[in-house]
Amino acid sequence: MDEKKLSFEEAYKQLTELVKKMEAGELSLSDSVAAYEQGIKLKAYCEQLLKEAELKIETLKVGTTQA
Repeated sequence: MDEKKLSFEEAYKQLTELVKKMEAGELSLSDSVAAYEQGIKLKAYCEQLLKEAELKIETLKVGTTQA
């Protein structure tokens, strides 16, 4: 799966679902490891999108205070 094509909401939903499955013990050990690896990628992607949004908001704030 290419998480780079997901919206923040889609990536966060997938991450939440992975966590629920892992916490419920629904996965085998190998599937848990794969889910953990995918979860790390999704978490990093969500954090990246949030940072980008924060930067955009800060840029907009600075732009409106300088006008």
